[in-house]
Amino acid sequence: MSFVAARFFRLLAPASGANSSVVSSSRSVSTAAAGATKKSAAKSKAKPKPKPKSVSPAKKTPRSTGIFKATPVSPALAQFLGTGETTRTDAIKEIWTYVKSHDLQNPADKREIFCDEKLKQIFQGKDKVGFLEITKLLSPHFVKTA
Repeated sequence: MSFVAARFFRLLAPASGANSSVVSSSRSVSTAAAGATKKSAAKSKAKPKPKPKSVSPAKKTPRSTGIFKATPVSPALAQFLGTGETTRTDAIKEIWTYVKSHDLQNPADKREIFCDEKLKQIFQGKDKVGFLEITKLLSPHFVKTA
């Protein structure tokens, strides 16, 4: 019989005498404490999980589809951005940079943008634009290519 099995059966054996209940309960407490230290020691010796392999930055290729595809833009947006072709994500980033640098966000509602003359040319002459409207209002500025 193994050492662990012998201990287990001793704990299950009926207690005899008045002192045996005290002894068996102290044994169970000490064995429980010993078992807890063995378990924690076993957990600390457990092998660490292998990290998922990540692709090195040199091997990543930029996406060239959907909103990441560089497409020609309208003359109004090209004048604002300073380039005739860009991705949708870069256009939105440039607009947000412009808005933050010129302090055009509504202080009471940060989701709202006050348009100056430059932004009015892009956003169909609107005075205020919600940040969720930006992509919808920029859509006509991106020329569809075949």
